[in-house]
Amino acid sequence: MSQLLHTTFVPTTSPSLRRPLTRTAHNPTWALQIHSKIREIFMPALSSTMTEGKIVSWIKSEGEKLSKGDSVVVVESDKADMDVESFYDGYLAAIMVEEGHSVPIGSPIALLAESEDEIAAALAQKTSSSSAITTPNPAPAPAPDSITSDDTPSAITSANVSSRSSVANGAMGSSVHPASEGGKRVMASPYAKKLAKEYGVDLIGLVGSGPNGRIVAKDVEEAAAAKASAGGASEAAKSSTVGAALELGSVVPFTTMQSAVSRNMLESLAVPTFRVGYTITTDALDALYKKIKSKGVTMTAILAKATALALVKHPIVNSSCRDGKSFTYNSSINIAVAVAIDGGLITPVLQDADKIDIYSLSRKWKELVDKARAKQLQPHEYNTGTFTLSNLGMFGVDRFDAILPPGTGAIMAVGASQPTLVGTKDGRIGLKNQMQVNVTADHRVIYGADLAAFLQTLAKIIEDPKDLTL
Repeated sequence: MSQLLHTTFVPTTSPSLRRPLTRTAHNPTWALQIHSKIREIFMPALSSTMTEGKIVSWIKSEGEKLSKGDSVVVVESDKADMDVESFYDGYLAAIMVEEGHSVPIGSPIALLAESEDEIAAALAQKTSSSSAITTPNPAPAPAPDSITSDDTPSAITSANVSSRSSVANGAMGSSVHPASEGGKRVMASPYAKKLAKEYGVDLIGLVGSGPNGRIVAKDVEEAAAAKASAGGASEAAKSSTVGAALELGSVVPFTTMQSAVSRNMLESLAVPTFRVGYTITTDALDALYKKIKSKGVTMTAILAKATALALVKHPIVNSSCRDGKSFTYNSSINIAVAVAIDGGLITPVLQDADKIDIYSLSRKWKELVDKARAKQLQPHEYNTGTFTLSNLGMFGVDRFDAILPPGTGAIMAVGASQPTLVGTKDGRIGLKNQMQVNVTADHRVIYGADLAAFLQTLAKIIEDPKDLTL
């Protein structure tokens, strides 16, 4: 179930809905007897860090009848887009915040009437409350496709991956929302609609591969490729490569997700961190990956599994400190993998990675990717990580440092595996594939010796990966 709309009663003041006004000896003023009521629908809090929400699209129109549980509006929080459902039967009498506008949490965004007779009164009330609407933020130009996992661009692309937001005071599910296109309703993600405009692809009639047939970015890209191969979209193909033109020197406001990332990064500065690097030979791991890749195994799953097995032996590295006075030995090993998306960052989580076999883990990772691209991730699928991986190796980056996510104990930055001349124990020189990993950790809980021991264990697992396929 999606986030439920929170409402409050507002007395109806429409003359047509009033009963006769009367005076009494005890109350000399005119007493208005309420015959019916209008509910205000408020901007819900979709995550613990959300301070304002943006209306992505209204699924229902003004005057349309609603039933309890109907998806009414799509809201963009600081982390995701999410369907919001009505908790009551009635009519969507007035929309107070239009698509593309943002308002603080708790601000009224619409009015829900119990009957059609109340719609006129709600529209009048909308006029008096129009000051709640804010100016929409300009949409940032789409960034070039990039990923921070091992999957190919067809599996994960920049601006394709998003997630459902966490819920405060409500339940959430995987319902989808229809998006308006050309006067007809189609089920498509916001980024798919953006790509469709860039590629010149008509969403009407396009079959979606996302959950419940929802059109996702991959579907648009495939349709554009097919159109281009037929000679009908050469200009669209060029624009998809070049991307939208940037106006140099312009000032672009943060999106809600960028604002959340900014707050998290500032919060990270309050944590005393340190970094430890390690060089790991990957010849055996590369051979294993080549052997089992055809079975659907991804490098992300392999690295997550190896990391999880090492964390089993070093639980302190999987711990976390949230209050500055104590720390928690987390009972589960949940590996979060940092993935770049349009205007932000998301970390799909492979839960209990130490207990799941590599094949199931790979299938789970692909499932998370598909759900993320379709904006179907549940909160526990992206905010429950206990240890984070960030991989830039596919871009040829040999080493880098990662910023510690708030509320976690450590994050590991993984560089590219590269051929390296090394000296052997018998005094010879040989060529081996090696990668650099750098771990950033919370020094309040984890010390240098802890990370050194963890990295030694991780290196042994990667250099002799037989346990990864058990």
